[in-house]
Amino acid sequence: MRTVVTGLALAASQPAEAGPFVDAAGIVPGLVLDMRYAGSDNFIGRPIAGYEAPRCLLTPQAARALAAVQSSLAPEGLGLKVFDCYRPRRAVADFAAWARDPADTRMKAAYYPRTDKADLFRLGYIAERSSHSRGSTVDLTLVRRADGAELDMGTPFDLFDEASATDFSGLTPAQARNRRRLRDAMIRAGFVPYAQEWWHFTLKGEPFPDTAFDQPVR
Repeated sequence: MRTVVTGLALAASQPAEAGPFVDAAGIVPGLVLDMRYAGSDNFIGRPIAGYEAPRCLLTPQAARALAAVQSSLAPEGLGLKVFDCYRPRRAVADFAAWARDPADTRMKAAYYPRTDKADLFRLGYIAERSSHSRGSTVDLTLVRRADGAELDMGTPFDLFDEASATDFSGLTPAQARNRRRLRDAMIRAGFVPYAQEWWHFTLKGEPFPDTAFDQPVR
């Protein structure tokens, strides 16, 4: 089941502080949350260890930079939808354990139809460590503010496929343009893109570059 809420709605019901992190919904006006790992709409098909609430926790620096992106997109009638923010170490370990289980392929058709599960580590889609655990990495897309519809990026979030690379050559002109819109807006605010996944960005000069946290998202 997918949980989608607006930042303003969540901010009204959740505390703003969470250890070294803040709730981005309280910092980024109109942020749309679709926190996939707190529910079952993800590549494993169940809630992931460490996700006890559908919240986007980030370092204050990353949250403020995200607010700058949101503000820059407003004149175009666009906004941000986030899929994942801070990720506890236990969630990363949950991903890795799933990737080592060859029998569990129930979500293959939706998330890795053209990729052998045995290759997910080698291809870089699953890893033993994640920048998300440092609290300044975010997975997100663009939406139209008028109706909340996602812009066409050519692939859905978390598709383990070469088509998810930012500069994939098989995109339509509109899809390529939408990916550039997102990438350029994030870069201007100080985020660094990950070439293999169009949705993935890490804050340059992040405050905890060597610390992977494990507090649950709650």
